[in-house]
Amino acid sequence: MRHSIKIKKTTRNRLKELSALLDQYRVFYEQETDPKKVYKFLKDRYRKNQSTIYIALINNKIVGFTQLYPTYSTVSLEKFLILNDLFVVKEYRGHGIATQLLNKAKKHCVKNGYKGLALETAANNPARKLYERERWASDSNFIHYFWARK
Repeated sequence: MRHSIKIKKTTRNRLKELSALLDQYRVFYEQETDPKKVYKFLKDRYRKNQSTIYIALINNKIVGFTQLYPTYSTVSLEKFLILNDLFVVKEYRGHGIATQLLNKAKKHCVKNGYKGLALETAANNPARKLYERERWASDSNFIHYFWARK
């Protein structure tokens, strides 16, 4: 059965509901569940206008989301977006929701004059097939490093 999917920018009154999905997303990446911390994190990003979050709705219920963070490239002297998060609730996968969220992110990028979108994902993430199908190019020119405080 095909569902009517709406993609919208999130609002403050949706953050509590959205935080439950963000918590599921973190658990997917092997993080401990922490609903209170997740909600505070989302609320802070929203309040400080530090990210743009699009939600996927079916019957007014959030079933997926993507979160975009702005950043800059000194080399190209342009701004771009990091598509940091993309998640669809398990029972709604396979309905094209992730593709619609990716397309909304692309439209947001173009409309707001960003150079492009960057994302990184785990090597074993099944969503890699989606990115490749949607013509996202894997970057083999750069190696990503990460320093973590102890």
